[in-house]
Amino acid sequence: MLDGVILLWFVLTAMALLFVAIDIRTTPESPVLKWGFVLVTAYTGVFGAFLYVLGCREPLPGLHEQYTAARWRQALGSTMHCVAGDGVGILVGAVLAGALHLSGWWEVVLEYVLGFGFGWTIFQALFMRDMVGGSYWRSLTSTFIPELLSMNLLMAGMVPTMMLLKMHLGGASPASPVFWFVMSMALLVGAILAYPMNGWLVRYHLKHGMLTVRAAPMAGHEHAMAAAIPAPAQPSMKMDEAPTPHPSIPVMTVLSFVALAAGVAIAWLSGSM
Repeated sequence: MLDGVILLWFVLTAMALLFVAIDIRTTPESPVLKWGFVLVTAYTGVFGAFLYVLGCREPLPGLHEQYTAARWRQALGSTMHCVAGDGVGILVGAVLAGALHLSGWWEVVLEYVLGFGFGWTIFQALFMRDMVGGSYWRSLTSTFIPELLSMNLLMAGMVPTMMLLKMHLGGASPASPVFWFVMSMALLVGAILAYPMNGWLVRYHLKHGMLTVRAAPMAGHEHAMAAAIPAPAQPSMKMDEAPTPHPSIPVMTVLSFVALAAGVAIAWLSGSM
């Protein structure tokens, strides 16, 4: 039965991924979030496709800005960005851990370091540097805390899910289909836990939400250029225009580590680490 469930999961995931990869090309979303939704659909199958349609896909031409202005959709865009980028590093860490026969604490640490490193330095700081004037260093410093908080909640959900499923289903080897099914389930649970934190980050302009990118013709009807237009719910990422975070950033940082510790403790107390 498990083999049948996993086969069905992979078939549905392939169909969902094909749909999103083709359909999102005409959605006026920023390129990084387009890739984000494609990656998240690859991770979470039909759930990723459902979230793309519900949260990002333009319902009618010209309505993307208004459609994505809702706070929950802004938070969804931030969460998808986090899961997509961190997920790449986490999956690389999981594959390396399986190939090197690492488990328990070593596996978790490797996945955390690679997930945070890739999500922060590439998907956040590098791909979104234009939002802070194009400076990569400034982007690194401004995205460190938001990425840390989001990553902690993502791993808080992933660690117990991953460890418990591996204990009961197996799948320690990357060559096993069960391995990829387990990682998909773990990323899905992690995304759910990371969503509230990303909602808080978007509310106080510490992370971006959905973005709208439309072709704006230049003078003389020359080649069109892409212009990133943040949705009305989040007009700017400038800290001096954002409301004062409540609870404060230090408090939320502590809470994120508490959540991460709780997730690890669940896995450890269950005997799966």
